[in-house]
Amino acid sequence: MGSFNHARRVTGFSQRYARLTLQKRAPKSNGKVTGIPDNLYARWRARSPAAADVLREVREAVPSERLLQQVWQHQRLLRDQLRTLDGKQIRVLHPGFWNHEAGPDFRQAIVQIVPDPPRSGDVEIDLHPGGWHGHGHDRNPSYQNVILHVVWDGARDIAGAIPTLALKSRLDAPLNELRQWLGDGARVPGSLRGQCSAPLRGLPEEVVRELLRQAAAIRLRRKADAFAARARQCGWEQSLWEGLFAALGYKQNIWPMRHLAELLPRLVAIESKKGAFAFQARLLGVSGLLPTEPTRAQVGADSYLRRIWDQWWRERDELAEFILPRELWHFNGLRPANHPQRRLALVAHWLCAGDLPDRLERWFIAKVPDAKLTSSLLKILQVERDDFWSWHWTLRSARRPEPQPLLGSQRATDLAVNVILPWFWMRAVAGKSDAMRQTAEHRYIAWPRGEDNAVLRLARQRLLGGAQARSLHTAAMQQGLLQIVRDFCEHSNALCDNCPFPGLVRGFAATAH
Repeated sequence: MGSFNHARRVTGFSQRYARLTLQKRAPKSNGKVTGIPDNLYARWRARSPAAADVLREVREAVPSERLLQQVWQHQRLLRDQLRTLDGKQIRVLHPGFWNHEAGPDFRQAIVQIVPDPPRSGDVEIDLHPGGWHGHGHDRNPSYQNVILHVVWDGARDIAGAIPTLALKSRLDAPLNELRQWLGDGARVPGSLRGQCSAPLRGLPEEVVRELLRQAAAIRLRRKADAFAARARQCGWEQSLWEGLFAALGYKQNIWPMRHLAELLPRLVAIESKKGAFAFQARLLGVSGLLPTEPTRAQVGADSYLRRIWDQWWRERDELAEFILPRELWHFNGLRPANHPQRRLALVAHWLCAGDLPDRLERWFIAKVPDAKLTSSLLKILQVERDDFWSWHWTLRSARRPEPQPLLGSQRATDLAVNVILPWFWMRAVAGKSDAMRQTAEHRYIAWPRGEDNAVLRLARQRLLGGAQARSLHTAAMQQGLLQIVRDFCEHSNALCDNCPFPGLVRGFAATAH
């Protein structure tokens, strides 16, 4: 298996790609509509509330608490360099859930301050350590479960204070870059049609598609920026693995899956068996998802679990300090096919093969018709039938009558638009390969639409007047709609108070006729 500790040379990748594409034309323009400026949506976005907040903060030497909350929520930090003000190592296993009501900023975080075991509790965000007493948190019972005080800057530890982490020297990118990337997120508005719905319906369909394409391009770059920031710390290949793991965690389990990916250099370095089963035992053991008792009801599951434990106990002591607490995982509303046990079983096959990044690279530089993008990627990501996991959803589930693939086409689409194509796009930018960048953009724009979800349904209702899911023909159109929601809808209320987007659409429609 390739190294998880060092970046591959981007220039080498770009040179190989250039040789293979020497006689090729650059991808076509993806059906761009003439007469619409290439930067129309970018200009509109510059007038959004989020952009106004960024411009205001750029003039300030100290970030707002809101920006720090966003940094913490997305963990845009040098995660392996976190220390309390008194010098103790901090491991953030889960940043917690953003609390928009009174009380601490994040609830149910899981943090380990080495050498103590992980603890579950709340996290409070302030600009300075003195905010703890200055805001009366020390006297407020609502803050009695705070286990970590996160601040922008702090010169020294205050005697008797709760553990405090200063972020000023621990960001994974310059502050201004993070301002642009993070903006000022808020909650999704209600279910009424937005004021932009009527003017958007008045635009020709091809114009709406072009707006969504431009918004999707911005979303692609945002995701790519996150990969670049992480690659500066751990290398391109490791950043890819972390993105794949996090995407397989979905909304509920992004952080524990990402944390497991951060442990990969340690997990693959163990001098032991390297087969898929051995990796399954290692990943399930470190994840904390192994039941301590056999099923006693399902013979096949019981046999597999006993074999897993027989493999895991040989390595458990060596990896004991990295075992995640089970309460880190969330299963409510989770489809059986998306259970983290099953996703880790899939990843174990990828690790066993040892060449997934290489195969993805060969797929990327090959000629693939647009109609076969999903199937060609699925062929790489899918694995041969697993003796246990092709027949079971979880370690406790009964054997299914028919085998089920460990990865389906919808998940392959999620991985493509959220991880793989943004990762290749940023590598192209870093390697100064225009051909490679254009290929990433072309595939991103052409990729067939993904699975519908609650956020997309709400966005279609508010912006597109309840248009059917099939009206968004590609995954990029879905991504563009989500970007508009992030840039505008999330900064207003259900009545679209003070949102500039409806006026921008009406103004463009007036000048276009």
